[in-house]
Amino acid sequence: MSGALVQGLGRQSSVVGALIMRELHTRFGRANIGFLWIFGEPLLLAVAVGALHSAQHLPLTGSARSVPFALAGYGLFIMFRSMVSRAETLLEANRPLLNHRSVTLFDMLLARALLELAGTVAVLVLLLPLAWLAGYADLPDNPALVLAATLMMGWFSFAMSMLVMALSHESALAGRLVHPLLYLSMPLSGAFFSMEWFSPGLQELLAWVPTVPIFELMRVGLFAGYPAGHAAIGYPLAFTALLTLLGLAALRVVRPRIEIN
Repeated sequence: MSGALVQGLGRQSSVVGALIMRELHTRFGRANIGFLWIFGEPLLLAVAVGALHSAQHLPLTGSARSVPFALAGYGLFIMFRSMVSRAETLLEANRPLLNHRSVTLFDMLLARALLELAGTVAVLVLLLPLAWLAGYADLPDNPALVLAATLMMGWFSFAMSMLVMALSHESALAGRLVHPLLYLSMPLSGAFFSMEWFSPGLQELLAWVPTVPIFELMRVGLFAGYPAGHAAIGYPLAFTALLTLLGLAALRVVRPRIEIN
C-alpha cells in the first residue's frame, strides 16, 4: 500500500511540475523575460513607500527600516493578490486540461501557488541583500521566521484561492467582486502598517484579520528588537486550516458541474 501511495504521489508531482512549466510559458513567454517583473514591481513600490515613510517620519519600531518594511510587506501581499485573483480565471485558461484524468483542479491551483511562492522567495532572497548592499536595510535578524511567515502566507493564499475558484464558477457576481475586494483588503491586510502605530483597542480589532499576525511575524524575523506580541501564529494557523478544508470541499462539489469542451 505504501508503494502505491509513493507511486501515486510521484505521478501527481510530475503533473504539477508539468503544469508549472506550462504556467511559466503562458505567463512569461518561452524566454521568461516577463518573470523579471516579479522583482521590478515590489522593488519600485518599496522605494516609493520607503520615501513616503521617510518624508512622514513614521515611527518604525526596533531596528525596522522603511525600504525592507515596504519590500517584505508588498512582496507577500503580491503573492496573496496573484494567487487569489488568478484563481478566478483558472478555468478559462485550463479547462481543456481536465480532459486528462490525472489533472485536477487542485493540481492547477497548486501549480500556480508554488510558482507564486517561488517567485516571492526569490524576491526576498535577492532584493533584501541588494537593499543591504545599497545601505537601505540590515540583514534579517532571524531568516527562519521570515521564511516561516512567507510559507504561512503562501498556504493562506492557496487556501483562499480554492474557495475563490469554486465560488467564481458558481456565481458570476462572485467572480466580478474578487478584484475590488482584493484592493479593499490591502489597507487592512497588515502589509503596510505596524500594529505598534495604533491604540490597544484598534490593535484588538486588527488582530482578527488573519494576515496581520503573519506580516508581524515577518517583521519580527526581519528586524532586531521588533515587538513579537502581535506575531502569535496560532490564530492564522487555525483559520487557514479551516479555510483549506472548506476549499477542498468546495472543489469537490464544483468539479462535477464543470463542462469540459
